[in-house]
Amino acid sequence: MKLTTHHLADPRAWQPSLDPSMDSANTLVLAFGATQFFDGAASLTELARLYPRSVLLGCSTAGEIMDTQVHDASLSVAVVRFEHTVLRRASAAVVEPADSYAAGADLARQLVGDELRAVFVLSDGLCVNGTQLVEGLVAALPASVCVTGGLAGDGSDFKRTWVLEQGQPMAGRVTAVGFYGSRVRVGHGCDHGWSEFGPSRRITRAEGNVLYELDGKPALQLYKSYLGELAAGLPGTALLYPLAVWRHDDDKQHLVRTILAIDEAQQTMTFAGDIPLDGIARLMRSTNDKLIDSASQAVGRAAAGAAPGDALVVSVSCVGRRLLLGERTDEELETIRDSAAPTAGHVGFYSYGEISPALGGVGGELHNQTMTVTVISET
Repeated sequence: MKLTTHHLADPRAWQPSLDPSMDSANTLVLAFGATQFFDGAASLTELARLYPRSVLLGCSTAGEIMDTQVHDASLSVAVVRFEHTVLRRASAAVVEPADSYAAGADLARQLVGDELRAVFVLSDGLCVNGTQLVEGLVAALPASVCVTGGLAGDGSDFKRTWVLEQGQPMAGRVTAVGFYGSRVRVGHGCDHGWSEFGPSRRITRAEGNVLYELDGKPALQLYKSYLGELAAGLPGTALLYPLAVWRHDDDKQHLVRTILAIDEAQQTMTFAGDIPLDGIARLMRSTNDKLIDSASQAVGRAAAGAAPGDALVVSVSCVGRRLLLGERTDEELETIRDSAAPTAGHVGFYSYGEISPALGGVGGELHNQTMTVTVISET
């Protein structure tokens, strides 16, 4: 495989310049950019023009990752031409959360085929139920296929997100690429670094990704009581205090869930993924050092599944982690880069939801407030 990475901070100049000779049917072009490209997409159109035969995927972000730094108002791009791997692109509409499972199943139907090894998926970040999307996708794929990716971001504004469709940024879309062949290697890893605190609460009323009640009390009211003066900044400040959720009382591992929206009239909170009825919820918090250490754990697991030599490293981390890390955000990315092969290229984005198999699991699952790393290589 041949790999190049490119960054566009000045609309007039890619660094380094794009190389159209990389275009082929087995070339993957990944583009992660600011929400503002919704309004002026000349640079995205240029990618489609220079790489007409390639598989082009991309989405908006809460920060664009390029090597060891996070940027805003820019584009981070990776171009990978495979020698022995076949690529196939799929897309589906997701206009509202109820469409999510069907959209995932639709993607799977388009991608199922001989020697399918892995799927990387990018989704609209606001009108989707990420849990249902991933469940629909995984249910229709062979159990051996790993699913990674993420939900598009919009900084900490939660107003609009885009996904590339035919080279144009669009809302309400989900896209994916399938990797086929015996010589492709896709390693994956995830870790969050958050710790629970406070009492455990029973989820007494929830529908899909909407939480109504904890211990029989309005969920938003109870959550605000913990946040105190920070409650005025909801939903953005909720990124600093996600929920740990257990589906069953005897579950040994929990999922992390973060808030996308609140409804003052109904006193509800809407999350990026499902909230299990009759499950357990508990507040979470973290420190900078714990978050950075969790990035090291994630890349270590992902790199273990890669082949020696050139590799594409794609990091998808949550916007909440970036808000908490602040000026130390680059340290999370330096940890990823330091643990990857010297010849690897590193791109990615800060997201509204991360997709990766759970620790020790197969298939894929939606995570929040988690660093997920995908390492793609060939033997």
